Amino acid sequence: MKDSVSVVISAFNEGESVNELHKELVRVMKDLPLKSYELIFVDDGSTDDTYAKCRKLQQKDKHVRIVHFKRNFGHEIAMTAGMDYAKGDAVIFMDADLQHPPVYIKEMVKYWQEGAEIVLTKRVDNQATSKFYDFCAAAFYKILNFLSDTKIPAKTPDFRLIDRSYIDFLKKFSEHDRLFRGLLSWAMPNENVKVIDFVAPERFAGTSKYNFRKSLALALNSIVQFSTKPLRLSIYLGLLTACISGLLGLYVIIEHFVLKHPTPGYATIMTTVVFIGSVQLIVLGIIGEYIGKIHMEVKKRPLYIAEYKDGEDKNA
Repeated sequence: MKDSVSVVISAFNEGESVNELHKELVRVMKDLPLKSYELIFVDDGSTDDTYAKCRKLQQKDKHVRIVHFKRNFGHEIAMTAGMDYAKGDAVIFMDADLQHPPVYIKEMVKYWQEGAEIVLTKRVDNQATSKFYDFCAAAFYKILNFLSDTKIPAKTPDFRLIDRSYIDFLKKFSEHDRLFRGLLSWAMPNENVKVIDFVAPERFAGTSKYNFRKSLALALNSIVQFSTKPLRLSIYLGLLTACISGLLGLYVIIEHFVLKHPTPGYATIMTTVVFIGSVQLIVLGIIGEYIGKIHMEVKKRPLYIAEYKDGEDKNA
């Protein structure tokens, strides 16, 4: 069956945007050839009035569902929670800041009903970012795909449609520290995938919740989660260091015994010690990242703490 769709909207401190987003979503969804749809707002532990506004929307729209996190668990877990509660034959993921324009949902559903199992979007331009940001993002994906065994298409945000068959498969993944688009790329088929180009407008209100620190953490997690190449590179780095140290030692021997030009060894020793010490710290850091991931995963803690509002508890 391809007649019901769930739209999962991740929202963290987006109280200024949710009403406008809901208005645009209703305008689009009511014209689609569907028997039913639901709008699942995942409040990711917002500290503003996001949750209160979502509850008001639910009181006047029977299609609105709410997953309310007790604290902030992050964008990736918010999408996971929405996926857990979604009941549609397909699930559309989007952010609440209106940089994922709802108007493209019509084209997504069309491709899906024609046979596409996954419909991605590709951001051809982002009016809210600078050229420097775009350059850094492009460099990030090149580095990520070089180091990772799972290739993730560049400029493909989490604004996408996934068929129920793949949703049920993705729900089997249990890791806490996850990159949702990486999991999808790992499972994505070679066919029955469509891509829609879109231009991301400026934010309707507020500011981006992804600062440099969070972006850097996401980049590091993306690499560690899908590849052991950094560990292999640390071996190569160690071998390179050994070769450089050997050549340096050979140079000192030749200079002392053949060229008869002995030089004070303090600078050479300090340079060598600092260089080798730096390499050791880098290698230990890489190993530590993997051990840290193992440490967190073996705890088997719940992914999130949330309450689900389906609209029937009007007085809750």
